[in-house]
Formats: sequence, C-alpha cells, structure tokens
Amino acid sequence: MKYVNVESVEAGECLGKTVYSGNGTVLLSAGVQLTVFMVNTLKRIGVTMLYIQDETYKDVETEDILDEATKRAIINEMSVTLEAVRSGKDWSPKKVTLSIDKLLNDVLNGRELLVQLTDIRTKDNAQYVHAMNVCLLSSVIGLNLGLNYNQLKDLAVGALLHDIGKVGEPPGSVSAANASLHHTWRGFEVIKSKREFSLLVAHTALQHHEHMDGTGLPRGIMGKDIHLFAKIVAAANIYDNLINGSAGRSMLPHEACEEMMAMSGTKLDREILIEFNRSVSVYPNGTAVRLSTKETGVIVRQHRGLPGRPVIRVARGSTRYDLDVIEVDLAKETTVFIETVMT
Repeated sequence: MKYVNVESVEAGECLGKTVYSGNGTVLLSAGVQLTVFMVNTLKRIGVTMLYIQDETYKDVETEDILDEATKRAIINEMSVTLEAVRSGKDWSPKKVTLSIDKLLNDVLNGRELLVQLTDIRTKDNAQYVHAMNVCLLSSVIGLNLGLNYNQLKDLAVGALLHDIGKVGEPPGSVSAANASLHHTWRGFEVIKSKREFSLLVAHTALQHHEHMDGTGLPRGIMGKDIHLFAKIVAAANIYDNLINGSAGRSMLPHEACEEMMAMSGTKLDREILIEFNRSVSVYPNGTAVRLSTKETGVIVRQHRGLPGRPVIRVARGSTRYDLDVIEVDLAKETTVFIETVMT
C-alpha cells in the first residue's frame, strides 16, 4: 500500500484501508475499486489522505495496533456517548469501559509496534477518530512509562473523554479564551457525575490544556501540580491536532514531532516527550520519500526505538527495463537521510 494525497488518486485504483462513517459503520471497504464519483465524494466529505493498493508495495502493511473491530467499537461508542451528552440523555460508563478494555488488549498485544495515526478521517468521524487516537497514543505512552493495568484504564478513559466538554459548544466559543467557561470545566463536571469513573479520569479531562510553564487553561497550574495523566493526554492531543489540521494546517508526522519538541518545558513535559518520541512512527509505512541520495522510495518497515530511521524500498536503474528494487535500511545506512516527504 501507498499513503497518498487524495488529489493524486485516480479512478480505477483500489482503496487500501477502510473508510468509516461517523457512527463506525463502513463507508467504503478496503479493496474497493474507486470511481470518479467515489473519489469526488471522499474529497467532499473532508478526506485528504488515503491508502491505495499498489502492486509494487502489496506487502507493505500499516502495522496498526488497533484491529478493525476495536476501531469500529470505539468510534460507535463515542458517537452514541457524545450524542447522548449533546441531547441531555443518560449514557453508559460501563459501555465506555468495555471499549477501553478492547483497546488496552490490543495495545498490550502490540507493545512492540509504533503508533501510526493514519486512519482516514471524514468531517463526520473526525471527532471520534481524534478521541480514539488520543486514547491510543496516551495508552502506549502510559504503558512505556510502566503504569499498571488499572492506571492505564483510568488514563485511557480520561483520554477518550478528554473533549467531552466540547459537546454542544459553538465553534469559536468564548470558552476557548475564558477560563471559567473553558470546555475542560464542563468535561470535568460531566465525567465527575458518573461515580463509576475514578476522580482521576475527570481531572485528566480538566487539566489536559494546562501548560508546564503555567500559561495554560483553565486554572493556570504548572509543573508538578499537573497530574501525570493530563501531561500524557496533552502531548497526545497536541500531536493529533497538528497532524489532522485542527491546529491551523495539517502537518506531516515528522513536522509535528519537531513542532512538539519546541514545546518541551513550556507547554509539554520533557519526560513525556521522550516517551512520545519512542512511541510514534515519524514516517508511517506507505509514505513516499526522497532521500539525501536523491532517490525516491516508500517506507516499508519501522525500527522500534529508532522511529526516524525506517526501511525504504527504492528502485535503482536508468530505465524501466533494468530496475533493481532494493531496500535501504536507515538504521544501517547512517550517512543517508530522509530529505523530503512526498505528498
């Protein structure tokens, strides 16, 4: 598979990864042959990047930590939960917790994999995919920090529900700048009302916009006064917002990682950033890149512990008749670097 901009997709190409609707049902299945109408529809509903099947890279997998059933369950549960909150109806903490158990099971089974947040977003599912991504990345960071299962569970629930206070909030609301009306306070109250959840879950939602230097919201607390879970969710939240465009423009994963490193000690905790960088795939599988050798290729494999030095498949030769397909392992080719990500 190749990970490409939707603008470069042509009719007749086959979809590499399933596209989900806002309630977790399948919109387009992996393997479907795309038509002009389908491609235009994907653009209209807000899709910007797609996985496309490619014979040259048919063995390239995305190495997702979450399986498709888990993703569907979480997206569906978030859809049901947020709609209940929006309409003032009751919602089930037990069902949220069950979806978290599925996620943590996948995280524990995939502990050797790097996080690749490349699920296809639409306008309808973006809110739920964001919650799932923040939950996944927070859980992986927490696992790497040595949290036990009960701690991971509280962290994961807090991460999944971190933006629940935004439900019903108009875009550009005054709450974004007014500490007393900030969505984190509303989220804290919504979660705290459910006695099935630990108070830590509510505080994770309350504090995830606080900054290490005290410039955050809603209370302006700093450093050691911010709970570990909130520090983790803050990093995961900022990263996913950077790569999905919520922070202004969509950044590529390596650009987002560089942006976050500049926040070390101010917005984000340095120790959390160290674990974050060990957990996330800087160059996801299927991404086309140009190397410092001026050759172009596609990322095919990752190295745990060396996310910035993946394996790239490159075709060498002067004509199409004498092409030699090789793999360049940047963990071994220490003088070769990724120069540009091609979108």
